[in-house]
Amino acid sequence: MQGVYITRAAKFLPNDPVSNEEMEDYLGMIDGIPSKGKRLTLRNNGIKTRYYALTKDGRSTHSNAEMAAIAIKKLTDADFKLEDIELIACGTASPDNHMPSHAVMVHGELKEAGPVELISPSGSCCASMQSLKFGYTSILAGNTANAVCTGSEKLSAFMRAEYFENETERLAEMEQNPIIAFEKDFLRWMLSDGAAALLLENKPRGNTSLKIEWLEIRSYANELETCMYVGSEKTEDGRTLGWKEFSPEEWLGKSIFSFKQDTKLLGREIVPTGTKYLKEIIDKKGFDISSIDYFLPHLSSEFFRSKIAEEILKYNIDIPQEKWFTNLSSVGNIGSASIFMMVEELMNSGKLQKGQKILLMVPESARFTYAYCLLTVC
Repeated sequence: MQGVYITRAAKFLPNDPVSNEEMEDYLGMIDGIPSKGKRLTLRNNGIKTRYYALTKDGRSTHSNAEMAAIAIKKLTDADFKLEDIELIACGTASPDNHMPSHAVMVHGELKEAGPVELISPSGSCCASMQSLKFGYTSILAGNTANAVCTGSEKLSAFMRAEYFENETERLAEMEQNPIIAFEKDFLRWMLSDGAAALLLENKPRGNTSLKIEWLEIRSYANELETCMYVGSEKTEDGRTLGWKEFSPEEWLGKSIFSFKQDTKLLGREIVPTGTKYLKEIIDKKGFDISSIDYFLPHLSSEFFRSKIAEEILKYNIDIPQEKWFTNLSSVGNIGSASIFMMVEELMNSGKLQKGQKILLMVPESARFTYAYCLLTVC
């Protein structure tokens, strides 16, 4: 079978970077009161700047589909035009609408592109990796010669103060257990907007291409409850009730459309379950972890860096910190777009050398899905 290569990468970050001090200027204050948990959350997550597709008065500047389309356009030039695209796969956790699908709306923004095959993986952080898997397998099977895969989010729209009820500030508990900083209001200080796009082809292009050696994805939803959710409410028995089960009055009263997280479940499962899966991949493929030159983990927060480092050592998986590459502090946590943002920055950095190995890791806490991918610079 032929190889599949990431031959180009591009990103779009809306507007100017937003500092920690400016966040509430854009997102607003719940009940007009500054968040007591904001400082502690930011101290734990390590984010310094992020991007919002919003003005300070809450007006939208870009839709999710528009941002994804801009990133795709940045992949093109005289040698590869929009009309050359054969497949578009667009992953997101925050589509602009339920219907039509996200990929259809992105395609609608690309007026110069021809009719193409589309797919819209939805969910959370792994949605972009699912789009990558679809493009990868399409080319591998000879169905298409190229594919454009995107990860994009417009999460700021969920974080405006009017979508939240007045949460009880649990500052003392947060000091003892920083994992608490991921619930409701606290997730407002975690998430960001933006889009990134990768061009996949059946042969290398230019000075730097990345060959996809393998891409593994696994869900543990059959074993584990829902952990992060939006548009629903979690019941005491672990089930979730969707927004359709609530009245319009309850949508606001119960902050149904805010991001919520089961922090106890998150702390117990997100790192151990993902590490166990990595060990299974290493054993199955006979993969030497010491051969990698760069490790790109999608971190929702710097809080998890030490947790991952400690857990992988339990399985004799040693990845020195000097091999870790992230850009969380400068662009924020952009959900499904984050891993493509890292690939784009590293690929276009001029640092890569032929033969180097890059390992991607994406944990998704929504209901515990994990993706790992090995790339070779060529």
